Order: sequence, then structure tokens, then C-alpha cells
Amino acid sequence: MREMGVTESSDQQQDGPGQAQDRMSLRDVSRETPVDSVSSSRFDQDRREALMASLPEMDEDTPLAAQLTIDARRRIDLQGRRFPRPASTRVITIANQKGGVGKTTTTVNLAAGLAQAGLNVLVIDNDPQGNASTALGVEHRAGTPSVYEVLVDGAPLSSAVQQCPDLPSLWCVPATIDLSGAEIELVSLVSRETRLRKAVDDFLAERVQQGLEPIDYVLVDCPPSLGLLTVNAFVVGREVLIPIQCEYYALEGLSQLLKTIELIKAHLNPQLHVSTILLTMYDGRTNLAQQVAAEVREHFPEQTLKTSIPRSVRISEAPSHGQSVITYDPSSTGALAYLEAAREVADRGRPQPLSVQPVDGASRNVSRQNYLAERWAVLPSYQEDAR
Repeated sequence: MREMGVTESSDQQQDGPGQAQDRMSLRDVSRETPVDSVSSSRFDQDRREALMASLPEMDEDTPLAAQLTIDARRRIDLQGRRFPRPASTRVITIANQKGGVGKTTTTVNLAAGLAQAGLNVLVIDNDPQGNASTALGVEHRAGTPSVYEVLVDGAPLSSAVQQCPDLPSLWCVPATIDLSGAEIELVSLVSRETRLRKAVDDFLAERVQQGLEPIDYVLVDCPPSLGLLTVNAFVVGREVLIPIQCEYYALEGLSQLLKTIELIKAHLNPQLHVSTILLTMYDGRTNLAQQVAAEVREHFPEQTLKTSIPRSVRISEAPSHGQSVITYDPSSTGALAYLEAAREVADRGRPQPLSVQPVDGASRNVSRQNYLAERWAVLPSYQEDAR
């Protein structure tokens, strides 16, 4: 088992004296938490807490040892977890007009983390570069049915969906080189801004009609621009996740992106709102990264995830193997960070129990159907849904 610290050289570190014992103990932790067994779930949680309590305290004077302790705690806490299913399909657009901030990396690794935790996830690669398709190991050579045929030709989304070879509950709509010309071709088409949304809505309804399991998450990867492809992604999404690189330039375009989202919300998609901000490429050794992270958390305290994604060699290596870091090296610091971020995203969509007081004064719980109808009947405002 390879561990990563805060520096690249730490990839070569060997297991410490207590790590082998911790790894052996982890084999005893159940990889499945029975859904219908409260006692088993509680027993699992007790064992996790006991294992974490046995770990040594973090020493801030030795960053590498502190990182190894953090990774061990994350591994014990996350291994075998099943994340809660959302009340309804969550469609999340991952966008930032600046390139190189980790949009595609975040899309594929969050998707892999959610799928590994028992959820059904669909990734739509809406970037002509097709990097998300590469990272998920799906075919995207020229001529492959892709999101281009869906947007330009009006083909059904189901005709382009491929299953990820590493995770059976993860699917992808690939992007081919043809998508690079879609911006121009969409200009003259009817309903050019809403074509992707119609395709996704039809696909989700089609699965229900066929008796298939519903898709829990749809993640849309965007190109680094604010053209028609990104507009389509904003219209199909109900939520926006913004990856922000922990460097100064990443903050410059954020205000423009927020203005664009507000315009889309006002004219094309009233449901759209920024629900999540994820700090990427974080290097805690630099003052700049700490200052950028502090500033983002100060301005967006409700939206910013507690987990930040560190710079990681494993995250960079994984796409060259046609995998996400979750499947390429699940024990690495980067994989554990993305898995923890995926759990935060899932917890934000956890269905909340809704109680009502009938006329006769006897309390009862609303049925799941009534709860879903009440939850989605009213369009959430930006601040209310963010909370």
C-alpha cells in the first residue's frame, strides 16, 4: 500500500511500524453496510471509532506523519461506506471558465467516488477535448455515438451512453472531436440552449418507464469557456459545482462566472444555483494557497466543502491508465480526499425527515411520495438551497 504525504517524494515512503497493523485491522471492517440492519450498522460504526481511537495523535511538527495519520483516519471512516441516495436525481454542472483548475478531474473522481459508494451516476462529457471520457476508460474515437449527436442531431441520450469498465454503476456519455464544431452548428438550431436538458429529462423518464434503477447523480463536465456548450450545461443543471484552484488567477474569473450563472438563472433556468465550491490543487506549505482558501471560505462559507483536494502525483497519473484515481490508487491521499468530498456532496443531498401536525393533533410522518412532491414543488432560491 502506497501512501502520499504533502510532497511528491512521499509517494515512495514505506509503511510505518503501526501502518501494517492498521491495514490488517481494516480487513475486518465490513465493505457493505446492510441497509436494513440497524444493529450491524451500529456495530460497524463502533469498530470504526475504535480503530480511529487507536491511531496516534497528529504531530504538527512532522507534516508527513500528520498526513499519514489523516489518511489512516479517512481510510477507516470511508472504507465500505454507502452514501445516502438523494430524494430526486441531482444534476450538477461542474464549471469554471478558467482552464486547468481541475474541472474534469473533479468530475470523474467525484463520479467514481459516488458510484463506488453504491449510487448510480451518469457523467456527460460536454468538453470537446474528451478528457473525462479518457479518464473513465470509455470509447470516444471519431464516429462513436456521443454528446454531439445528442446536441446537434437530436439523438436520444441512451444511444450514446456507455458503461464505465471499472464501476458497473457509473455511465458516461463521451465527447468526440466532432463536438468542437458544435458551437457553430448550434447557433442556427431551434431551442439551442435547452437541447441537452430535454435529452437528459427524456433519458431519466425513459429509465423509469423501463423499470430500471433511477440515476442518482448526473455530472456534466464543461469546457473552459462560456459558449453554447457551457450554456447548455447550465440549463440542464440544477446545481453548479465550481472547482477553484488555490492560486490568485483562479479568483479573477469567479465574479464573471457568477454573473453568467445569475443571467442563466434569470432567463433560462430558475432552478440553477451554486451549491458547491471545491478547493483544488491545495498545497498547505504555501502562504498563497492558505490565503486563497481562507478568502474563498470567508465569502462562500455555506457552499465551500470542508475537504480540499491536494496536489497529487497519483491524481495526475490516473488518466494515463484510463482510470479515475479512486480505482487507480484507492489508498492514495488524492483518492481519499475526493472520496471524502463525494461524501460531503452526498450528505448535502440527504433526504430530511418531514413531519406534519394533522388537524386532530396526532403527529405522523409524511410518506416518501408526499415528501418528494413537497420538496420539489417550489423552486429553491440561491441562499435557501445553499443552506
